[in-house]
Amino acid sequence: MLISILAVVAVAAYTIAALFVATRALHGKALPRPAGFAITATGVLAHAAYLFAAHRGGLDLHFFAALSLAAMLIAAIAVFVNLSRSVDALGIIVFPLAALLLAIDAWIAPPTQPNVMDWQIKLHVIVALLGYALLSVSAVLALLLLVQERALRNRDVANHWLRVLPPLTLTESLMFRLVAAGFVLLTATLLSGVLFVENLFAQHLVHKTSLSIVAWVVFGTLLAGRWRYGWRGRRAVRLLLSGMGVLLLAFFGSKFVLELLLARTL
Repeated sequence: MLISILAVVAVAAYTIAALFVATRALHGKALPRPAGFAITATGVLAHAAYLFAAHRGGLDLHFFAALSLAAMLIAAIAVFVNLSRSVDALGIIVFPLAALLLAIDAWIAPPTQPNVMDWQIKLHVIVALLGYALLSVSAVLALLLLVQERALRNRDVANHWLRVLPPLTLTESLMFRLVAAGFVLLTATLLSGVLFVENLFAQHLVHKTSLSIVAWVVFGTLLAGRWRYGWRGRRAVRLLLSGMGVLLLAFFGSKFVLELLLARTL
């Protein structure tokens, strides 16, 4: 009963927060920041409590549970980002996605057991998920950056989404900061994998490892190009979204094929 209540509270809070962002974008009516923070923080905390209770305090990395955990981390990062920079538009993408993935995990996906693993592997997984979450938020910012650029290029100053976004230069700066932080954690993930995973190129890990390395190269190229040549705009966004697409396949592509299509586990 408590588990269901936590899921309902989290889904409701995420939905309300997203609706307020949409209302502000369309009508210019902003939710007071303390109230907005309270609602979104409630959603994240209830989501975290649900994951702890539903998965018995363990780290459950089965497909839908892992998606729900990643969504909670992404939502948490979006909330913290908004504490320092007002980027309300993040919520219109992040919070409905978190609500959907939580609902699937809570009411549609079959029950699963937490994975049994040593503390070193847990550390490796947690660092990986945090890096994935940071890069995911940066990818959402990249999409919002495209919206801003198109509106400004077309001189569409009445574009509703401009109301819930900071100036373009601040959006871009924040995006690169998150990419840099995510790249550091992705690097730590690969290094910890070498140290802690006995056979990094085992049958079930070879695709994940190879794709993660490809994503690392893409993000590294993006950051190097930004530092050396000042890359920005659509070129930077294309590279970022390409790297994020590869990383998505690395994290969840193998799980989807093995668990849902082949009915096997990693």
